[in-house]
Amino acid sequence: MESLNQNPLFVWLAASPSPRFEYQGICFEAYQESSMRPSLSQFAMRLIYEDISLEDALATWIVSLAKSLKLTSLSIAPIRRQVALHCVELALPVEPTAELLATFPLQAELHLIRGPLPQLSKPGLLVMDMDSTAIQIECIDELAAMAGVGEQVAAITERAMQGELDFEQSLRQRVAQLKGADAKIIHTLCESLPFMPGLEAMLAELKSHHWRLVVASGGFTPFVGHLKQLLNLDAAFANELVITDGKLAGTVTGKIVDAQFKADVVSRCSQEWQIPAGQRVAIGDGANDIPMVQAADFGIAFHAKPKLAAAADARIRGLDLRVLPYLLQF
Repeated sequence: MESLNQNPLFVWLAASPSPRFEYQGICFEAYQESSMRPSLSQFAMRLIYEDISLEDALATWIVSLAKSLKLTSLSIAPIRRQVALHCVELALPVEPTAELLATFPLQAELHLIRGPLPQLSKPGLLVMDMDSTAIQIECIDELAAMAGVGEQVAAITERAMQGELDFEQSLRQRVAQLKGADAKIIHTLCESLPFMPGLEAMLAELKSHHWRLVVASGGFTPFVGHLKQLLNLDAAFANELVITDGKLAGTVTGKIVDAQFKADVVSRCSQEWQIPAGQRVAIGDGANDIPMVQAADFGIAFHAKPKLAAAADARIRGLDLRVLPYLLQF
């Protein structure tokens, strides 16, 4: 982590000229991620940010946190990854209150660590949702718009994402709206799938450490197959649309990829590739991803609906997918 900001705390931490630094009445002690956290620490938190102009506000918040916890010293470590974000870890003897955490600057991400994290440096498994997680759109909504039935399908999609409708029933209702549409719209959409910002950088870092990468989607096979090829993923699962005489039939065939199927992908893939316990990670954005993130050892809610956010082990609230490697231990 390199800092171009003139905030003294972050300048010291980036340069690490000495193990201790006095700042605003607090004695900061540096440690490295690869070493053990200080023995007195029971909790840790990671502060992740992109804009170095936030460092003054972050330093002020860190000092305020230490004083609120009645600490005269605080252990801090730089967390370095290949992706272009910044991160520091604080080792704490007690867990901060919700009121203290609520004062954290909103332009950054905060993750409170209560237990062991998956290790980035060892082989692991990442299972991703596709729509609104790996890519920026909901494919069925886009297909519906191209077929002229966008409003009808979008209303059903939103209710499903909020957990108000049974997934299989809502899927079949939405697909039925596409009956008679020209199947060429699938190819057109495949050619313009917008990756979620940070996706490629995040996947590249995981690949460099021999992680297995999988998409499990309640969407459709042409799109996950296209992502699998473009991104060199290890596996992809989705629903299969029925096409007859070049037209969408308004139905799907085969086993429905629903919430339970996505959860089963975590266990099936980890068994197939012998991924050890503790190294299985899942990320999604909607209520349909709850079983999947709970089946993983570490579940991440990405820009998520409230029900998933409450069920996940970690949240990415505002920044992009480059945050994910910072949520893992090296």
